[in-house]
Amino acid sequence: MTDFVLDPRLAGDSVPILEMPLSTARLFDNAHYCWVMLIPRQAGLVEITDLSRHDQGWLLDEINRVSAAVKQVSGCLKLNVAAIGNIVRQLHVHVVGRDEGDPAWPGPVWGGPRMRYEPAALAARAEALRAALARGAA
Repeated sequence: MTDFVLDPRLAGDSVPILEMPLSTARLFDNAHYCWVMLIPRQAGLVEITDLSRHDQGWLLDEINRVSAAVKQVSGCLKLNVAAIGNIVRQLHVHVVGRDEGDPAWPGPVWGGPRMRYEPAALAARAEALRAALARGAA
């Protein structure tokens, strides 16, 4: 895992929340959505299938934990979970809380309007997610 380097675009578009057993969890800086990315800390990963079966299980567990935290913190109606990677090839999984009437509803969030958080709001949202994950968000 020492070869792992976070893609600069992912780093620039997000702030850290928590280091999980497999992945780093990061809050995407778009105040329209409660949006967390999970990035497994292994070099050279592009697809989920690049992970060992064991690590695929870890990733699913982390997706479940982050999904529960996003729902708890945001109260969202729906979750969108995806590993697309057309622009940034490094494996990362998006967990996005969605609500009817959000700026992209019912379409995809990618390519839609982006509104960066105010710094204090970004820190508060990251801390709320960190606390929810620490509690188990169940």
